[in-house]
Amino acid sequence: MEIAKNAALVVVDVQKGFDEAGFWGPRNNPGADGNIAALINTWQAAGRPVVFVRHDSPKPQSPLRPGQEGNGFKDYVEQRRGKGTGRELLVTKTVNSAFYGTPGLDAWLRAEGISQVVVAGIQTNMCVETTARMGGNLGYDVVVAYDATYTFDLAGPFGWRLGAEEVARASAVSLHGGGFARVVLTEEIVGAAG
Repeated sequence: MEIAKNAALVVVDVQKGFDEAGFWGPRNNPGADGNIAALINTWQAAGRPVVFVRHDSPKPQSPLRPGQEGNGFKDYVEQRRGKGTGRELLVTKTVNSAFYGTPGLDAWLRAEGISQVVVAGIQTNMCVETTARMGGNLGYDVVVAYDATYTFDLAGPFGWRLGAEEVARASAVSLHGGGFARVVLTEEIVGAAG
């Protein structure tokens, strides 16, 4: 695997509100936060650009809505913001894709001459997957750090219900198998980027 010298790390929605288990339900991958932190550290040490994405939910019951503590980044992310020598961007959004946020992610990446993005964060099958799919559609070389993401159990149609690990795997298969992104592990990315 090759990681471009100017590849952007897109850290999606790593916010305190996702720690509210009573709202979201059971999650998978308890090691995700450590892997997200490792990716941020690697990017900042190399002077590569980092994009921090925050979901400002318009839903009144959401722990991610503005003005609530849950809207803020988790402490380990907030402590790392502004610490690197590379470019940094904060994108806020109200929908799943980081490409539909403010300021415009696509315009910023193109202005910076960036063609490769590495995506990590929360939730695997929601905002991470939607951002990765759209990035692929826009022509970016998208890499998803699978074990630097997590999600929650999910109910669907016909009374179907999937556990968080099943949901995450289905998302990874869809992204990778569908050609939207390469889905790999954090260790492989860190090894290529270091």
